[in-house]
Order: sequence, then structure tokens, then C-alpha cells
Amino acid sequence: MGLSLALNTARSALLATSSQIATSARNTAGANDPGYSRKVVSLVSGAGGTTMVVTRASDAALFGRKLAATSSSAESQALLDGLTALSRTVGDTSDAGSPAARLGAFNAALQAAANRPDSGDLARAAVESARDLATSLNDAAATVHDVRAQADQGMADSVATINDLLGQFDRANKAVMRGTASGQDVSDALDDRDRILTQLSAEIGISVTDRAGGDMTIATDSGVVLYDRGARTVAFTPTSSFQAGTQGGPVTVDGVPVTGGGSPMRLASGRLAGLATLRDETAVAYENQLDAMAGAVIDTFKETSYRDVSDPLYTVPRAGLFWSGRNNILPGANTGLATSIVLNSGVDPRSGGNVALLRDGGMNGADYRSNPTNDAAYSSRLRELADGLAATRRFTPGPPLNETATLAGFAADSAGWLEATRKAASTDADYQKTLLGRATDALSNVAGVNGDDEVALTLQLQRSYAASAKLLTMVDDMLKTLLDAVR
Repeated sequence: MGLSLALNTARSALLATSSQIATSARNTAGANDPGYSRKVVSLVSGAGGTTMVVTRASDAALFGRKLAATSSSAESQALLDGLTALSRTVGDTSDAGSPAARLGAFNAALQAAANRPDSGDLARAAVESARDLATSLNDAAATVHDVRAQADQGMADSVATINDLLGQFDRANKAVMRGTASGQDVSDALDDRDRILTQLSAEIGISVTDRAGGDMTIATDSGVVLYDRGARTVAFTPTSSFQAGTQGGPVTVDGVPVTGGGSPMRLASGRLAGLATLRDETAVAYENQLDAMAGAVIDTFKETSYRDVSDPLYTVPRAGLFWSGRNNILPGANTGLATSIVLNSGVDPRSGGNVALLRDGGMNGADYRSNPTNDAAYSSRLRELADGLAATRRFTPGPPLNETATLAGFAADSAGWLEATRKAASTDADYQKTLLGRATDALSNVAGVNGDDEVALTLQLQRSYAASAKLLTMVDDMLKTLLDAVR
């Protein structure tokens, strides 16, 4: 009876140790997989004997922190990428292609023409500088539209990714539930589920809740359910093109908007949230500033009738050097002016215009002519235009640049705002990356695999296996001796 017990003990020890060795080898193979969690074999004794249970190392709090950090990092990076595109293309006050720099160059050319009103070359240079200013505003507005369109397409791609990941999660979650119910090893299925959640958190901010039977629910960081025994539908309709004033469509979860100003439960993090902020807020704010600049330029260089307002023949002011519509009618609002502002064809030499009209006026006809005698030394109008360019005015493009400033000052403030916003986004992106790295390291220290530790454990298990095998050999020898004695 004693030898039989010793034999069974040795046999059980061999089976347990071989299972532990196999698990250690499994851990070593997954050491370089960032989504793999260390597996641990536990021996549970019961009425039916000893049972081996495979569990995995995990920490729900650290994993939740990693998901949150992943979402915040992805949001910051999406916003930074868009702002970098705006900043790189539009430039700042020292960039020769920026509206602020073009405005400064135009002011200098206008001053030079005022000092030599008889010089056709200086007048032409001032007109060409005016063209460059209008073109820089056109290009900046086009860049804004491109950035918004790219962000909108990025949102469409993100929504497609989210729906695909929710489908994968549904399959992984059901595999965990089935394995849990049947008592199978579900550690690999849990790893798969965590990998999907990590990828999902990069696209949209999420929170997860464990339920009985291995089930799990997912909600957005604003509280909208994404998964509860089945995936919810995330929908989005891309916008075909963007112009001034175009509003992009919202992302909805089961019909509930989670992006846009009208959303009752707006996303707070994730790549989707960053793209929505870029498309609907940051880029729009910058375009409003460009439109305000264009509106001020058009208004500064408008032409006014020489007749008194009480004169029956008095005509209303019209756009002069710059215009943005038919018949040089002054625009009633600033929306879209940065896109549509152009040089008046009446003074544009490329269109057969007369550059002398910059000095004399009359782009809108004789009633608007300031120099009816064609005096070559007439400089009053040019000096008035230069003074108007340097005058302070009220700009109201929206926060934070509702201010009273000169055109040049406002243009510089706009470029400064863009750069400050980009720098703040860059700082935040670096900070969020650091948080993500630390959260990932903390989780890895708890649930990850240390190759050196696994090798040391394998050597220890091999010695235990050898000891069990030696015990089994000793029992076998004793049984042989006993049988020989009975004979």
C-alpha cells in the first residue's frame, strides 16, 4: 500500500512538473509579444484529486490606466499632425509665404509708391505685392480645407476600424465565455481580447466593465455603450468636400452623436476625438481668422465716391484694389473671403488693367476717381491707403482673437496663435506618450514575461522533474525486489 501511494505521488509530481515546464516554455515564446500575459500553473487539490489550473498574471487597474493613456496619446497625436500641416504650409511671420509676411511686403511697396507716385515701376511692384497677399490668403484657406478633408477621411477610416474591432471583440468575448463555462484554459482568449481593447482604445476613448461568466461590456469615455452582449453600430457619413462654413457630419453610436458641438455625450479622447476637434474647431478657428484678414484688406482698399452722400448722383462704396464678388460689391460678411479674395482686374496688368489706377482711383468708374487731372505727382490717395493699412480696427473672428489691432498686428497674432496652439499640442503629445510608456512598463512588470526569470524557473523545474523521476525509479526497484522475494 505504501509503495502504491509513493508511485502515485511520483507520477502526479511528474505530470505537474511537465505541465509547469510546458507553461514556462509557452511564456518564453511569448516574451517578445507586448500583448502576451505571463501564464501561471496552479495545483488545486480536491475530492477528485489534484487539478492543474492555468491562470494569467493581470492587473485590471493598470490595464485600465494603459487604455486611458493610449486614448489620450492618440488624440493628442491626431491633433498635432493636423496643426503641423497647417503651420508648415502657412508659415509664421518670418515665412515669406505667410499672410503676415505678405502683408508687410505689400505695406512697404505701397509706401515706396506713395513716395514716388510718378513711378510706374513702383506702382506695378505694389500691385504685384497686392496679388501675392491675395494669393497667400487663398493658399492658406485651401490648406485649411485640405486639412479638414483629411481629418474627415481619417474619421471615416477610424469608424471603419472601430466597427471591425468590435466585431473581433464579439468573437473573442464569446470564446472567453464559452471556455469559462466549460472550465477550459481561456488565458490566450483573454490575451486576444485585451489586444483588441488596446487597439480600440487608440481609436476611441473607452471604459470596460467585467461581468460574471467572463463577459465584458464596453462604453465610450463619455458613457455611450459600444458593446453589451453584442456590438453597437458606429456610423459616419463623410463630407465630399470642404469650403468655408462647411460643417462635417457627426459620428454616431446607435444614433447618438458622439462628436460635434451638438453632441450630448461627446468623446473626450481617442484618435477620433482628436480628428473631430481638428476638423470642427481648430481649423475652423484659423480659417475665421484668415477670413477676417481678407475682409479687413477689402474694406481698407475700397473706393468711395467723390460726391457727397446728399448728392443724388452719389454711389455707394465698392471694393477697390481687392474684391471678392460681382461688380465689386462689398461683401456683407467675412465667411469665405480668404478663399475668394483676388486682385481687381481693372488694376491687374496681367488682365490688361492699368496700374495707375492704384494712384488715381477709379477702378469702379469716374465717380470714384480721386485724381481727375491725372497729376503724376498726386500721392494723397496712396498715402491714405497706407494710413488705412496702419489704422487699428476691430477684428471678431471668434475666441481667442477678438481684438482691436492693426492689420499687420492681427496677422502676426493669428500666426502666433497657430504656432502657440501647435506647440501646446506638441507638448501635450509628448506628455501623453510618456504617460503611455510608463503605464505600459508598469503593466509589463506585473503581467509581462521576464526571459531570465523563465529560464531560471525552467532549470528549477527540470531538477524537480529529475527528482520525481528518480523517486519513480526507486519505487520501481523496490517493487522488483518485493516481487523477487515473493517468488
